[in-house]
Amino acid sequence: MALGLLWLGLVLLGVLQTQAQDSTPNLIPAPPLRRVPLQPDFQNFQGKWYVLGLAGNEFNKEKHRQFKIYATTYELNDDNSYNVTSTLAWNQTCDHWLRIFIPTSRRGQYTLGNIERYTGIQRYVLRVAATDYIQFAMLFFKKIYRNQEYFKITLYGRTKELTPKLKENFISFAKSLGLTDHHIIFPIHQCMDK
Repeated sequence: MALGLLWLGLVLLGVLQTQAQDSTPNLIPAPPLRRVPLQPDFQNFQGKWYVLGLAGNEFNKEKHRQFKIYATTYELNDDNSYNVTSTLAWNQTCDHWLRIFIPTSRRGQYTLGNIERYTGIQRYVLRVAATDYIQFAMLFFKKIYRNQEYFKITLYGRTKELTPKLKENFISFAKSLGLTDHHIIFPIHQCMDK
């Protein structure tokens, strides 16, 4: 009887371990921030940007092939933090999502404000990797959520047009951080402008 209970316990332990491993996604490791460029002499930028490209260790082309273009507005506050409002298509309507990013000691790098409001998020960093302030910006985001590191790169444009050169540069940057074509998506359509 005792031997039977021991075997049953070991089998159950094995099942639980397998389930725990299956629930943890196999993600490409997030690069250390020192590997991610920081826009030299970053100047504050504001205004409306369209998300033209996304890449990250959580994205995949099959799952996100119907992802829609959405707009994000950066509004500079007096303390050099940003109110960041994204307008996304969600359930046939547009949803507005507001975050605050606080500047760090490195110009062009920010952390998520009021992080305690976001259950499970332990750290969230935004880094401006490249921008010309007029036509495009590439931002790197890294978060630690429930002890797992996730990262994404967002390609912003002032218009909804994506030039071949900008697309090529974005793909090259994403691949330089270990991502593959499978992790790079270019949103379709758009959320209605208001």
